[in-house]
Amino acid sequence: MNDDSTPAAGDGDIDSLEAARREKLRRISELGHDPWGSRFDDRHLIGDIRSRAGEVKLKLEDGSEIELPEPDAEKDFNYRQWLADQGKGEITGPNVRAAGRIMLSRDGGKLRFVNIQDWTGTIQLLIGKNQVGDENWELASCLDLGDLLGVDGQLRRTKTGELTIFVEQLHFLGKSLATPPEKHHGITDVELRQRMRYLDLAYTEGVRDRFLRRTKIVHSVRQTLNGEGFCEIEGPTLHAIAGGAAARPFTTHHNSLDLDLFMRIALELHLKRLLVGGMERVYELGRVYRNEGISPRHNPEFTMIEVYQAYGDYRSMMDLTEKMIVNAIDAIGGGYQLPWGDQTIDFTPPFARKTYDELFAEQTGVDPSDEAAVAALAKSLGFDPTGKHADVVKNFVFEEKVEDSLKGPIFVIDYPASICPLTKRKRSNPAIAERFELFIEGMEIANAYTELNDPDLQEELFKTQLAGLSEEDSMAKMDHDFIRALRHGMPPAGGLGVGIDRLVMLLTNSQTIRDVILFPLLRPES
Repeated sequence: MNDDSTPAAGDGDIDSLEAARREKLRRISELGHDPWGSRFDDRHLIGDIRSRAGEVKLKLEDGSEIELPEPDAEKDFNYRQWLADQGKGEITGPNVRAAGRIMLSRDGGKLRFVNIQDWTGTIQLLIGKNQVGDENWELASCLDLGDLLGVDGQLRRTKTGELTIFVEQLHFLGKSLATPPEKHHGITDVELRQRMRYLDLAYTEGVRDRFLRRTKIVHSVRQTLNGEGFCEIEGPTLHAIAGGAAARPFTTHHNSLDLDLFMRIALELHLKRLLVGGMERVYELGRVYRNEGISPRHNPEFTMIEVYQAYGDYRSMMDLTEKMIVNAIDAIGGGYQLPWGDQTIDFTPPFARKTYDELFAEQTGVDPSDEAAVAALAKSLGFDPTGKHADVVKNFVFEEKVEDSLKGPIFVIDYPASICPLTKRKRSNPAIAERFELFIEGMEIANAYTELNDPDLQEELFKTQLAGLSEEDSMAKMDHDFIRALRHGMPPAGGLGVGIDRLVMLLTNSQTIRDVILFPLLRPES
């Protein structure tokens, strides 16, 4: 990573390295340049510049032009010899204007080769003393790795075939006073990469691309929903009652109202109020907060989307979920066979659908209706079934023995009703809830219901669920206004929640949630 004047951090005294850069900062000012740069209009993105490689030609003496081949067009291709074989000529190309961070610099006497990078790619610059003049050449001597540089020049190829901007004018756009990470090792400490995400993005290969793909995924999800006639809304992030999920909330206090409030743990209950109000297709994509542990799949603040469709059900949500994911994969490109560690996930639609009880029997070898056998299995897994509802015992076994085996993508449908208090029961079998969870590689990605809209039953189920809970539990207080809203009539509806971070993990082959959250929660720096 280092040029002749900038040793790597760790190779010498850090203060002396910064002092050398500050001396160059002074010299840049003396040359009449603002070392912190200024507006630089009409630049071309490096990715767009590289796409113009076909415009670089070899112009021969007879006026004819030959398109230059890529240097690796043939095995052991000798570019210099190919040029010589064409006869005398000049390589020409379009005039371009680029800007980026200096990632590599090599001094060759009266020539300096510099690689700059923007968020679309990297390209080589050739800065020649005779071509840029004395003032620009002196400015070039003040360049360090990490500096921000703009150039005007001609896109050409070197005699070795490297696509290169032959610089005619330099524009200094910003000084880096700190020495960047060493080229070949980068930032090896995982926590340091997350804490100093700006360096991780700038210098770790693939990181910026991963977060740009996240942006495309989120944009695609919104496009899919908007295309289906859904309306995006913004609900409150401060709630008087922490509801809509079973989780421990973060608490805060409103001084003027002398009121304790909770950071939202879910988006559900306010969105369903909107269904009552006649907003028939609504969604919100935003942050939720849960005061719980940190793991490769959990972060205390994370992004989710919740979607509600009047006059739909959980089958409507299955179709919508599959469409959202397939469209997101199309948006990032690469096809439906995506890598996951040393495995491959096949996202080719349609996704598999199996019932909860089918999968339970397949993975455990136990009949899910045999309560005694299920209880014995739970006990062998370290769970005491004494005094527990049979469905609670069964769900413990499901989470322990079945979920991790679900490679997917697979919709697990028809859960036990007793563990789904917000879900409508099947008319043909009230013991079954019209609910699905989408699993991929053992991770729950989506959760959806045919929503319960009977206010009396909802109130009864809330009371049953709240019985015996501690005051600290998020579900220890009933949202009476939500029950009041239901009494005004909520249409039958399907509801869906998708964990955006986990979805991005799977679509970008990221093994931990911290790799897809720009600024994950970290312990204070010591």
